[in-house]
Amino acid sequence: MGQIRAVLCGYYGKGNAGDEALLASLLQMLPPEVTPVVLSGDPQATRDRYGVQATNRMSAIRVWQALRRSQVFIWGGGSLIQDATSFTSPLYYAGLMGLAQQLGLTTIAWAQGIGPLERSFVRQIARHAFRGCDAVSVRDARSAQFLVDWQVPFTLAPDPVWALDSKPVEGLWDIPAPRVAVNLRSHRHLTPERLEILTQAIAQFQKATDTFILLVPFQASQDLAIAQTIHARLPEVSSIYNLDDPRQIKGLFRGVEMAIGMRFHSLIMAAAEHCRCFALSYDPKVSQLIADLNLPGWELSDLPTDPNTIAEAWIEHYANGDRLNEISIHSLVDRSLIHRQILCKGMEKLGIL
Repeated sequence: MGQIRAVLCGYYGKGNAGDEALLASLLQMLPPEVTPVVLSGDPQATRDRYGVQATNRMSAIRVWQALRRSQVFIWGGGSLIQDATSFTSPLYYAGLMGLAQQLGLTTIAWAQGIGPLERSFVRQIARHAFRGCDAVSVRDARSAQFLVDWQVPFTLAPDPVWALDSKPVEGLWDIPAPRVAVNLRSHRHLTPERLEILTQAIAQFQKATDTFILLVPFQASQDLAIAQTIHARLPEVSSIYNLDDPRQIKGLFRGVEMAIGMRFHSLIMAAAEHCRCFALSYDPKVSQLIADLNLPGWELSDLPTDPNTIAEAWIEHYANGDRLNEISIHSLVDRSLIHRQILCKGMEKLGIL
């Protein structure tokens, strides 16, 4: 146990594998001198999965107690400061950051993905919160531009999940090969009509390639029903892998030839594990990843209406597409570890490193 207590704040314990992967990456990168206290939507699950202290993120008394007993506060990665889904979410995170700063804690904004920020008052609150941080790192150029505009010093590095350790998935190698992973999530652009088109395309792709389809929900509340719909159409040649541990989800991609993904971290995990990737973008962060990695894909809003067109593109990529090369993967993993340096920089202010 380290002598410094750090409160870790993010969208943890809410069943989202991407945010859990960020938490696992943060815990992996924390200096050994630090004892983490995780604010979680499911503290018991967080304690059981990671072996750390955790407290209810929505209990004002417990959060206050955690802050008063700690020396460091860390915004733990991902799209916390954005108002596309709700303007209350950035207010929650910025409010906790402001409280931690008022209490005199060392404050670190770690591996942030900032935006969209459509409301001017949310932009002002975010600017104030970031300017009060002792150290800031971001994971993409769009987020960096906000900080440039706000005159906030920062470090830019690839998403830390590139460097996340993976774990093997029991029984995966008993599943027929070759295997292709599919991750779709609910979204306003994934209309019932588009889901039907994609389901038909998956069926055509599977028949043409004789692959086994692994349906991989990243958040059961948004992804599982879609996976179940597709599985019902391909009951003999597909399986749903609803895993809780993000390290196992990343490990699953090690046994997969290709991934078709909507979620940002499904594509990062797959690419890091040497899968061919085909992206379906619903969000600017996914579109930026497509550009950064030169991935084939479509904006979901521009999805072709003919299942044959989609299936043919997937078949071509499966047969002839390139994986991310070893040098590129190694570079992304190495550069993602820069986020560890930001943590160390924050600890240096406390004189422990």
